Order: sequence, then C-alpha cells, then structure tokens
Amino acid sequence: MTRIALPDRNAVPQASKPILDAVEKQLGSVPNMFRLAALSPAALSGLTANNAALGKALDLKTRERIALAVAEVNGCNYCLSAHSYLAANLAKLDADEIGLARLGRSADAKANVAVGFAAKLVRERGHVTEADIDTVREVGFSDAQIIEIVAVAAENVFTNFLNIAAETEIDFPVVESKKAA
Repeated sequence: MTRIALPDRNAVPQASKPILDAVEKQLGSVPNMFRLAALSPAALSGLTANNAALGKALDLKTRERIALAVAEVNGCNYCLSAHSYLAANLAKLDADEIGLARLGRSADAKANVAVGFAAKLVRERGHVTEADIDTVREVGFSDAQIIEIVAVAAENVFTNFLNIAAETEIDFPVVESKKAA
C-alpha cells in the first residue's frame, strides 16, 4: 500500500491538470509516478520539464540503461519495473542487455562505460575520480555528454527516491530489485 495516496484526475491541483494531459498524450496513459508527483505542481512541472530536456540527451538505449542501473543501485522496484518495460518496448533492449544494465554494465563497449560510470556516480554519491572521467572520455563521450550522463543519473535518483519514499503502487509488469529482495 502506498504511503501517499495516489490522487485521481479530479483531485490533483488545477495547475497539474494540463501537465498530466500532456503526459497522457505522450504516453497514452498517466503512470502512477506522475499521478503522485501531480500532488505538487512544482514537482510535476520540474520532473516533466527535466524529462523532456533530457530526452534530447544521449540516446534512448543509453538513457534506459542508466535508469535501470540507478534503480538497481537504489533498490527502487517501481523504477525497475517501469524502465524494464520501457527498455524492452521503446528502446528495444533484449532481456540480456536489461539484466546487464541492472548490474551497471552493457554488452556494448561504449554504453558499458557510460552505465558503469552512472552506477558508480550514484553509489559514491558523486565522488568519482579523474580517472573515471578520463575513462568516459576515452570511449568517445564529450564533456557535454558526461554532464548528460550525470543529469540522467540524477533525474533517476529523484524518481527512485520519490517512489521508494511513497511506496508508489507499481503499474507496470513488476520487477524486483536484487537489493530490495
């Protein structure tokens, strides 16, 4: 049971309604996480604006791999469920690649470095080394893309923390974190 009740469409603040309409138009439904965030128009607005901006960062497969790695590090079953679904159905990652991403790895050499860096960044709360940054550069990521990796990881930390704190009801096929299990 959730710790913060999910509002129905009519119970959210007026300022959240047009944002939820846009989410529904884009996704075809309004996932519970967005319904939860809608209780705060400021939080929902920030989440959706950040999500839209970062949708132009990196590529979809890398963003989904990072989301899976971060969710596993943080033990967030809601986000693991959502991003496993999105990774398979939108990013077209196979089950093996999804499993590797949860471990902070990838079969793709360049993605492996990005995902490993993102997982370490979250585990170490940002305290990475110069060698870590150099490794990301060496596989071809620009400094701008390194910032994008950090931004995507940070966005996912927010959604992980929100869903863990609220115990948001999972509305995707359930995937459980090895950490949370």
